[in-house]
Amino acid sequence: NANITEVNIVSAQVLVKTLNIDRNEWLEYRRKGIGGSDAAAIVGLNRYRSPFDVYAEKVRLKAEQPDNEAMRQGRDLEDYVAFRFCEVTGKKVRRRNAILQHPEHTFMTANIDRWVVGENVGLECKTTSILNRAKFSQGEFPPNYYVQCMHYMAVTGAERWYLAVL
Repeated sequence: NANITEVNIVSAQVLVKTLNIDRNEWLEYRRKGIGGSDAAAIVGLNRYRSPFDVYAEKVRLKAEQPDNEAMRQGRDLEDYVAFRFCEVTGKKVRRRNAILQHPEHTFMTANIDRWVVGENVGLECKTTSILNRAKFSQGEFPPNYYVQCMHYMAVTGAERWYLAVL
């Protein structure tokens, strides 16, 4: 079963396996490249981080931002969002447990939420405020989510990327 995700990811290589590393080591590896949430900030679509913030974090001019409550809840609810995605779609997903890297443009990295079993497709899990319910019910989504998913597709060679939002 573990090899299923290895076969599906066409172009990505593993920068580091993340199953048994601590948060500080994981953060250190994140500094080695531009990830999906970094990409949105770099193109000016993250209202909480500027392109300079990304640069300053990568070269250690600025400390990594500590988690706020929304970030913590998003991480804690990721499993639930993935579970509900599977329930609604009938698809199966797996954790990747690695920071992935584009084989040619090695500065491009991806720490993906899930990989869809049997498909060349990924899943990004998000949580948001009830205040955004009307926007999401109309099929809209924030541009920063779009950039993050497109970045992951570029790194992994995925055919598409699902976005599941609670």
